[in-house]
Amino acid sequence: LAFSINYYCMHDGLPKLCLRSKIKQKTCYMLDYSRNACMHRTVPPGSILPWRFFSCKEGMELPSKMEQNISITTTELLYKNLLKSEQKNWNDISARYKPMTKRIKKKLEELHKKCTFSLGSPRMKFGENVYFEENGCVFLSKADDDEGNADILFSTEDVGFSDAFIQRIRISPDQRYMAVSLKSENSEEATCVIVKLGRFPVVEKVIPSVFSFEWATNDVLYYTSQKNLKCQNVFMTTFTNQKQTKLVYTEQDARFFVDIYCTKDRRFLTINSNSKTTSEVWLVDCRDPLKLPALVQARTKGVLYHIEHRNDELYILTTYGEPAEYKLMKAPVSSSGMKNWHLVYALEKKTRLVDLEMFSDHCVMFLKNAAHLYLNVISLVSHSVQSIKLPTWACNFELESHLERSTSTCYFQLTSPVHPPKRFAYSFKENNLIEQAVQEVPITTNCHTTRLLAKSKDETLVPITVFHNTNSKELHRKPLLVHVYGAYGIDLKMSFKEEKLMLIEEGWILAYCHVRGGGELGLSWHKDGCQHNKLKGLHDLKACITLLHKLGFSQPNYTALAATSAGGVLAGALCNSNPELIRAMILQAPFVDVLNTMMKTHLPLTIEEQEEWGNPLADEKCMKYIKSYCPYQNIKPQSYPSVFITAYKNDQRVPLTGVLRYVHKLRRAALDYASSTGKKGNWIPRIILDVQANGSHCDSSWEDSLNE
Repeated sequence: LAFSINYYCMHDGLPKLCLRSKIKQKTCYMLDYSRNACMHRTVPPGSILPWRFFSCKEGMELPSKMEQNISITTTELLYKNLLKSEQKNWNDISARYKPMTKRIKKKLEELHKKCTFSLGSPRMKFGENVYFEENGCVFLSKADDDEGNADILFSTEDVGFSDAFIQRIRISPDQRYMAVSLKSENSEEATCVIVKLGRFPVVEKVIPSVFSFEWATNDVLYYTSQKNLKCQNVFMTTFTNQKQTKLVYTEQDARFFVDIYCTKDRRFLTINSNSKTTSEVWLVDCRDPLKLPALVQARTKGVLYHIEHRNDELYILTTYGEPAEYKLMKAPVSSSGMKNWHLVYALEKKTRLVDLEMFSDHCVMFLKNAAHLYLNVISLVSHSVQSIKLPTWACNFELESHLERSTSTCYFQLTSPVHPPKRFAYSFKENNLIEQAVQEVPITTNCHTTRLLAKSKDETLVPITVFHNTNSKELHRKPLLVHVYGAYGIDLKMSFKEEKLMLIEEGWILAYCHVRGGGELGLSWHKDGCQHNKLKGLHDLKACITLLHKLGFSQPNYTALAATSAGGVLAGALCNSNPELIRAMILQAPFVDVLNTMMKTHLPLTIEEQEEWGNPLADEKCMKYIKSYCPYQNIKPQSYPSVFITAYKNDQRVPLTGVLRYVHKLRRAALDYASSTGKKGNWIPRIILDVQANGSHCDSSWEDSLNE
């Protein structure tokens, strides 16, 4: 190996570096208390003050400082006792399933080997040089050379952090420097390592807590710093003879998140400040990167926009104008204000823009409509549009990197939950789609894909994607796993997973409910399911499950509901309102206490997410509305389905304390109902919590995911 940090620290006078301490977050209990915040806030009955977690008497006097400290100590003790109790419960229960676990794990490993074929890791081509990453190492090879002759430029293990993975790589235009971000699965923050390339690569600089970064020129790097899940500062650092680092931009509004992007032609670097509904972009001229950034268009409430560049014109992807869906517009660089934006192409109604890629003379849009995938190729010369419907089994795009704008082919991969990635290419010269048969791909041929529409409470048609084994008979007797998300305008995750394929092979039916609040039918679909419309997502989910049963896809006693993160809101709400529709519920890092979380403005995401859930502190109607569907608030003694929850100790987005409280309250309600009915042999649901020491908010390695 060409270098090591310790070696160059000794010989080049650099301070000794320990990346582990900079990247890996210390294990801690995510307690949501605050000694000083929210002291004079009026709270509704049933809510929990920041320094109290498990019980609270309304109308009591504010505690003194000493009493607060005692309360915090009591909270920590209660938290530790609850966690200890749940871990013991998990150890006792999981032991019973060891034979089943062993069988499933073996089958998943077999499927992983069978389906993980090598399409090759992403390649970055610079002239004759090709850079690529494999197994925590960055390699350099010549374009015509065998990759067996590649040189190692960088290794995570060699810099003292073997359990980190490489998240992003950026090579400077003259290839003298390489910036690499390293991320631990136990932390949301990454560390950026800048390496000076050459015969003996040298670590030049280490920057902790970095989110995004781009080279403006050969020796000027821009980056954003991340703290408590927020990115609000942009810095510039130079690697010239006079090295300097300075603050370039600061975002003052807590609702906005800042990242950096470099246009495809490397003409501009864009500083993008986005909230859930509004954008503002500043341009850094890569020909003069020390010059102050220039504003494209001041933020306008409700207008999102993103910037690309071609031939002295800005191409603007924006929601400006009616309808409030994405459109491609353009304007001169010299007069970039909104009044000069001219329409190039507008999306059809109920169409979701998944991704966009700019080439020298073409713009490629990846679109989704009613869960079907399309490719629209727009000629930037003739403005003609070529629309291609992709295979019906495909549910997910993955665009490959195209560093050279002048390339004549666009490469991408298609997958579904039960179909491994398959590579495709669109040729601009031939105007056709080509399937890339790199090697034999084990596509599941005995899996049938069905598209359905369920009529919701207000007559809105909600798409459902269903997979089942074509050889299955008597589908009403088969087990059904229903998936839901419905938040932030984000689509349900429908990329390939070995466990989904295993379930199909074992006779299960898989259903994906594309309810409002998600983004499957465009921005209006999200808007129609957030804030004061959140209950529409719940009505959609109920309608989807009811239709599946009506059409003979399983029945309530064989139905399980699965959700992750914010999807836990709708899943948990259905569990309270219509528990008779399902027999089991599986949640991963679930957001189940909306009201109490949105009352705590000191938490890192609360203010930013008011555009999704509303602000209960400022609006009493909003408070009552959230309370009407919040899973934690609506637990009551009744017959519940069995529940399995996976949570993470290091989760910064959904702190473990809230999940513990939810499990504790749900189990008590289920036991209270069983004891109150007094019937012999009354079924008591099994409520299980598995707390993972590794991983951070649904971000697990293959090994940890396999164990889960």
